[in-house]
Amino acid sequence: MRGQAVTPGTRHQAPGTQRPTPGTQGPLPSSVPSPLLAVRGLTKSFGGVQAVRDVSFVLERGEIVALIGPNGAGKSTCFNMLNGQLGPDVGRVYLDGVDVTGHTPREIWKRGVGRTFQVAATYGSMTVCENVQIALLSRGRALFDLWGRAGERYRDEALQLLRRVGMADQAERPCSLLAYGDVKRVELAMGLANAPKLLLMDEPTAGMAPGERNALMALTAELARESNLGVLFTEHSMDVVFTYAHHVLVLSRGEIIARGSPAQVRDNPQVQAVYLGTGATFRAHAALA
Repeated sequence: MRGQAVTPGTRHQAPGTQRPTPGTQGPLPSSVPSPLLAVRGLTKSFGGVQAVRDVSFVLERGEIVALIGPNGAGKSTCFNMLNGQLGPDVGRVYLDGVDVTGHTPREIWKRGVGRTFQVAATYGSMTVCENVQIALLSRGRALFDLWGRAGERYRDEALQLLRRVGMADQAERPCSLLAYGDVKRVELAMGLANAPKLLLMDEPTAGMAPGERNALMALTAELARESNLGVLFTEHSMDVVFTYAHHVLVLSRGEIIARGSPAQVRDNPQVQAVYLGTGATFRAHAALA
């Protein structure tokens, strides 16, 4: 319920059932429905610096969860462990109840995890449609298939994805000619190429104007509803967080210091002190949202 303290991913449960406790070790109990994503006790150090410490949370299908915190809080390190770029020193990552800790990014991608990046990763010299086709070819393990022209492969499916993100009318334009907000939409279409059940978005609205930010996140929220897609995103724009996140996790120095609804996080004195130093900015963004 919105008025109560909520752990991301929590749902009302029938009597006698219990959600696995984040941070415990071992497989998820088979008698309990598995959350889409369960993160347990993730810890990562670089030399003598502990970047992430005992991070645990769950995320359900159809949920949008924001991971926020000041620069250097450990957000990107968390994302890289979830996506396989980094292996944790301690902790486990479960996707649909399956332990994917230590799997490669491609293995995790094949299991239904899409990702977009803070700096949009598209090929500027290629058309919008070709960029999405490349992602589809990778899904089909056909990037180096010498039989047939690559430009003819998956074109209809690429156009369908572009229609979902509102970019079909620019399918033949080179990505280098697009406005930045449109490039982010193309990247989103590429992130959907493997029909993901979980989408990781690393600062999806970075560098975008306010109107572009809201349009992209409104589209993401629509996709989450339509496809029962779980979304985890990092973000510095509080208007985006308060408008579109169902739940918020706050990192500081690698640890989660608060979690709950946007309203609960906004009113948390520790978050105000650690993150922004005052609640004024939180309240201003909440009023705008």
